[in-house]
Amino acid sequence: MSDDPAGGPRDGEPSREAEAAGETVGEAKWTALRELERRFPGLDKSQVEFVVLSEGERGLLGVGFVPARVLARVTGALPRPSPGEAALEQEGELSEAGARLRQYLELVRDALGIEASISVRETEGSLAGTFHGRELGLVIGKRGQTIDAIQQLATAIVMRVTEARPDVVVDAAGYRDRHRAALESLADRAASRAAASGRAIELEPMGPADRKIVHLRLKERDDVVTESQGAEPHRYVVVRPAQ
Repeated sequence: MSDDPAGGPRDGEPSREAEAAGETVGEAKWTALRELERRFPGLDKSQVEFVVLSEGERGLLGVGFVPARVLARVTGALPRPSPGEAALEQEGELSEAGARLRQYLELVRDALGIEASISVRETEGSLAGTFHGRELGLVIGKRGQTIDAIQQLATAIVMRVTEARPDVVVDAAGYRDRHRAALESLADRAASRAAASGRAIELEPMGPADRKIVHLRLKERDDVVTESQGAEPHRYVVVRPAQ
């Protein structure tokens, strides 16, 4: 095998290519990228090139649906994890907290009856579990309510076996990043409307984590301010023009 970091994989190195499917080409790209990031922690997205194998078919009323398929390939030199991170990525080298998280997510997968693989990644101060598969709608749920509930229970389970209190994140094929991007876009539009109209804009009710994303997104703007109003579970963000 070649020792050139820009060439083929070295002995023992995971494959630099990942093929994935999704309802759209964009979703397939996200899934393939997440798989490569799981294999190569710290991977720079600019090092990944995509080849669209099939754009898929939407079908009529759900009949004849064919998923889009994408091949993602890592180019250039790979990031070199520290010995500690490399050990944590190996199967069977998870801490007790990581092993408990994996066990819990496997129980969720089996209870939902879905076909999905599960990866668990540990870094200092964080613990992330991810579902990988083609149809993860049952895991995500309407507006992410199911995956948020799974994450809350996962946090409670992890906290029982560790005093480190890591940040626990449960994801499904890149849903968290897509959801954050959608919330940030929503926040930007609301801020622009509030600044242009001089009136307060009320967003739909959302959970604490989503409200935090909106507040942080608009924190650095000097033309609007944000505040949360209402009581859970109907608490919402108000975007106001700055005085």
